[in-house]
Amino acid sequence: MTNHKPDMLFGEANDISRALDEAVLKTRQLNDDLRIRRLGGTIVITAGIAALGPSTIRDIISAITVFDGFTPENDPYGEHDCAVMAVSGIKIVWKIDYYDLGRRYHSSDPSDRNVTSRVMTIMRAGEY
Repeated sequence: MTNHKPDMLFGEANDISRALDEAVLKTRQLNDDLRIRRLGGTIVITAGIAALGPSTIRDIISAITVFDGFTPENDPYGEHDCAVMAVSGIKIVWKIDYYDLGRRYHSSDPSDRNVTSRVMTIMRAGEY
């Protein structure tokens, strides 16, 4: 008779799933804080966006702020970290990247603001 132990018990799998869900929700909230409230990170625009002028830049940032069109197709991980959209007929992409606090490496835990520096980049679609 063999003594077979499963690698993971059902309860442990549920605990891991719950922790992952909580991490996604925390990451989403931190991304929304940056995107909507300009808190907890840095926002940069590319040269292509800067060339559009202040009025169009304001329109783009306003559109990003109110964007709520997240779906499983465009936000598969549920983090609200990227979108492609048109503003005033201009196709733009915005994305949030997660770095360590020194901005040299990928963050070890994007759901933890204490180890993550967020950078949202706004660009014309052709610049991506």
